[in-house]
Amino acid sequence: RTMRRTTALLLRHGGGGIPQALADVLVCPLSKKPLRYCEASGSLVSDAVGMSFPIVDGIPCLLPKDGKLLEDHQRESGHETSSRDSSD
Repeated sequence: RTMRRTTALLLRHGGGGIPQALADVLVCPLSKKPLRYCEASGSLVSDAVGMSFPIVDGIPCLLPKDGKLLEDHQRESGHETSSRDSSD
């Protein structure tokens, strides 16, 4: 029953993100801690393990193999970028 409501929310949501109701119940597949949505990258971020999980067509990809490690400065600032800082 809950899965049907969640699927309906996903299908009704037109943007690249996910509905807040869904984001509130999703957890990191590795740490089981809450995820936060990063608008800049359109992904879900686990601050607990420093990984970013993509959202493809409104569907969160939460398999560990889909995650991308965040660099230290990305974790500290709370922002995720797709390119490296050339000053490193």
